[in-house]
Amino acid sequence: MMQNLFRHFLITIFFLSANNIYSQENIFTSYDLLRLNYVVETSISPDRKFIAYTVHSPRPLSDIAGPHYRHLYLYDLENAESVEMIRGQSFITSIGWIQGSEKITFIAKLNDDKYSQVYSISVKDKEIIAMTNRNSSVLKYQFSKDGNQLAYIANSLVNNTKQKLLQAGFDAEIYEEEYLDRNLYVYNLKSDRMAPQQLTNGVSVFDFQFSPDGKQIAAFIADKNLVDYSYMFKDVYLIDINSGERTLHLDNPGKIEQLEWSPDGRHIAFIASSSLHDAVTGSMFVTEVPNTKTFDELFNYAGNKNYTIRKLHWEDEETLLFLAEDGVDITLNKQKIGETERTVLIKPGIIVSKEFNISGDLISITGNTSMHPDELYSFTLIDGKHSRLTDSNPWLASVNLADQKKIIYSARDGLEIEGVLTYPLNFIEGEKYPLVVYIHGGPEHAVSNGWQTAYNRWGQIAAAKGFFVFMPNYRSSSSRGIDFTMEGFGKLLGSEFEDVIDGIDYLINSGLVDKDRVGIGGGSYGGYFAAWAATKYSNRFAASVVFVGIADQVFKRLTTDIPYEDYYVHWGFWTYENEDFVWERSPVRYAKNNVTPTLILGGTMDARVHPSQSLALYNGLKLHGQAPVRLVRYPGEKHGNKKNTSRLDYNLRTMRWFEYYLKGDKPKDKMPDKYLDISFE
Repeated sequence: MMQNLFRHFLITIFFLSANNIYSQENIFTSYDLLRLNYVVETSISPDRKFIAYTVHSPRPLSDIAGPHYRHLYLYDLENAESVEMIRGQSFITSIGWIQGSEKITFIAKLNDDKYSQVYSISVKDKEIIAMTNRNSSVLKYQFSKDGNQLAYIANSLVNNTKQKLLQAGFDAEIYEEEYLDRNLYVYNLKSDRMAPQQLTNGVSVFDFQFSPDGKQIAAFIADKNLVDYSYMFKDVYLIDINSGERTLHLDNPGKIEQLEWSPDGRHIAFIASSSLHDAVTGSMFVTEVPNTKTFDELFNYAGNKNYTIRKLHWEDEETLLFLAEDGVDITLNKQKIGETERTVLIKPGIIVSKEFNISGDLISITGNTSMHPDELYSFTLIDGKHSRLTDSNPWLASVNLADQKKIIYSARDGLEIEGVLTYPLNFIEGEKYPLVVYIHGGPEHAVSNGWQTAYNRWGQIAAAKGFFVFMPNYRSSSSRGIDFTMEGFGKLLGSEFEDVIDGIDYLINSGLVDKDRVGIGGGSYGGYFAAWAATKYSNRFAASVVFVGIADQVFKRLTTDIPYEDYYVHWGFWTYENEDFVWERSPVRYAKNNVTPTLILGGTMDARVHPSQSLALYNGLKLHGQAPVRLVRYPGEKHGNKKNTSRLDYNLRTMRWFEYYLKGDKPKDKMPDKYLDISFE
């Protein structure tokens, strides 16, 4: 016990010392990630006097290793100040309001909770009350508009037979047959009945919303609680709360996410993919209640537009507000149902927003720029003005940050490709610099021209070390419309990767980048690109970082937890229908071409891209490649790192890999030391 306390004491002293050193240098470092706060959720009080919001707060190294915290704050609009509501070692999600504007609701594990529960906290005196007490975690919840009903999703309990076997030491797992249903429950807060009513059984509910009159619930429901089903096989149902009767509202063919009733209860809007084979959940549809149209008969509000819809809310019975990815920008828009054109409220280049909430003419927004991560903003529909309300990282004002720009270049077939370019911090015109290419995952995601520094994105950290950082939105990405996304369907790593090469050549030909000092890295699909770069295109890259990346598509397709999603939205055919092509698009096939030093990293519990993919790439390069290779495993981590120590290790280790091979005159047949000398870093 004393040894652990002494260790935490030493870590704390070092961590504070390291931060002081880096602060004096006025540059952004890997260690600054462990003090970088950002706003996550917002919710406006019904009386529009307050905005509740949550803040991501990194877990310091002085704490026992684990995931980061999320704290609750309250912004007082009248006094223009924030009040701390819940801090400590808490993780607050799903904030809302009840009893007018008197109480904030949320999901958390507090005190000695074994499972996440719904809580409320009083704005006046901060009294916290548990509103559920289940033997399984509450996953989602909502109160009816009148506040009389609480609905929530929770997993069913382990059955008695399984429980007895576990107690007797029989802990064998039966793969994909022991999932627990995600059940929907409703609790009438005004009745004498103590137990909630279970509305579903034998299916899984992934999202839902009360109708404005509180008589129905619209829900996304799939037959099984499996990841593939949550992606591809949800349909929209209406559930009568009194009878529990469930009726199919819409049989949609592919992915579907957010849903929201119109204020008058006559329509339901939702965001979905445009077709079964569309990988991006980025089109907006509106159904009448009751619905008599098939999915194909509905109007697609994104349609052939060159943007992707990411978040929606109703302004009134006839008007929808939505966030849209517009290339590397994100805009706030409004559009009347039935009309074809949108009005842009917050134009490109102001802030990049991820979440927003509306009450009357007031909108709360999480927004970031290239100079700061997400903060709380307000926007008023009456005058169109927006204001930044919080400063979660005042220390950033004394940090020198590099310039960042949107770039547009032509691919070899003439198609314009957009990307984001972060300049070296002390950039001098006429000099050539090393380049780190960051590839986003998905591929159905996009990089925006906002804050691009995180544990797995090098942004300002690399810029401070003298690198350009290039982040291309290659075809198949979201943000450019359906046709752009579908460019990569069934053609993985074809024109997608050529877009990246063309972007690198654009920077080389512009005189900015040294062609012999180009590195590449990314996670998941981005790791797939990095593995392809280290094998098929190895002559172009001096260093590669492959994080939870794909090496062998033949076996990846048989070991992932989303084989149907992979089939429907990426390949369009099964491996046996074209085995040669699937193997041809597998980086490990070209291991013998490798001359690129490659760092491979991933979690030992990754179900999306099985850890065997990293092992296959490592062994392929070790046995047949001609450059150094290292495999780093993170125990217990899944498809991405959660623990503070794993995140810091990843950022320090990958940054050191790029520095070693892209800068200086270190021997290219050697590797950096396998252990991180934290005091040295």
